[in-house]
Amino acid sequence: MEGGGCCSTSTSTKSPEKRKPRQQRQHQQQQEKPYKGIRMRKWGKWVAEIREPNKRSRIWLGSYTTPIAAARAYDTAVFYLRGPSARLNFPELIFQEDDLRDVSAASIRKKATEVGAKVDALQAALHAANSESESNSNSNSNSIRLSEKPDLNKFPESSDED
Repeated sequence: MEGGGCCSTSTSTKSPEKRKPRQQRQHQQQQEKPYKGIRMRKWGKWVAEIREPNKRSRIWLGSYTTPIAAARAYDTAVFYLRGPSARLNFPELIFQEDDLRDVSAASIRKKATEVGAKVDALQAALHAANSESESNSNSNSNSIRLSEKPDLNKFPESSDED
């Protein structure tokens, strides 16, 4: 068997130049994943999930528009799964307002998605308020306010400027 058949050793498809040092990979992951337990989809949404203890299955915690909301959902789930000794993204923001007696995957998912949705709504409102204040400070006093919502049931008024 000349030329190697089924028993030949294969070489790695990656050349040494394409391999990244460990520190560089960790730095790149920190830039892409700012918080533990979350990841970003190709289209920009942030998702959170957590692995159940002693199982291979995962608990889906939802998809969010901001990484902070996804991280808060993860924190809620990991807190109820592993207790106060869990490593959290925002340890100062965990409130144990009610005892989650049922620690099933469904109840943890429900509680985590509630927290994540609240934070996502707050973040979206904060972002909208900041962008509105920036646009108001950059616009002239003669400009039309864009924050006023038009009445969609009303016909447009004709202008006699033609």
